[in-house]
Amino acid sequence: QVHLVESGGGLVQAGGSLTLSCTVSGRTFSSYAMGWFRQAPGKERDIVATINWSGDSTTYADSVKGRFTIFRNNAKNTVYLQMNSLKPEDTAVYYCARRSAIAASYDYWGQGTQVTVSS
Repeated sequence: QVHLVESGGGLVQAGGSLTLSCTVSGRTFSSYAMGWFRQAPGKERDIVATINWSGDSTTYADSVKGRFTIFRNNAKNTVYLQMNSLKPEDTAVYYCARRSAIAASYDYWGQGTQVTVSS
């Protein structure tokens, strides 16, 4: 069984920074692409950033480009989301997920971590 555990969320003022971590159980972490998603109250869950298995290819939602950075440490089975210049509209529950190896979807999800940005 694969388990994903996020941490690092919290309350921060606008303009501040947070770094989220997602640690994945199992010995095959380095074989999979990973993604960060977020869901604000009353809204659908949206993709924020993705990273390939080796960490040399990333994608970002337009709303976070230039402010967020996704990176990974395969030796620690962990993927990170560094968030700078935070805005109140970044307030959401943030989830990490593992990309399926056989389908265009994400097959395992963490429980989420709350990020609240005050104005």
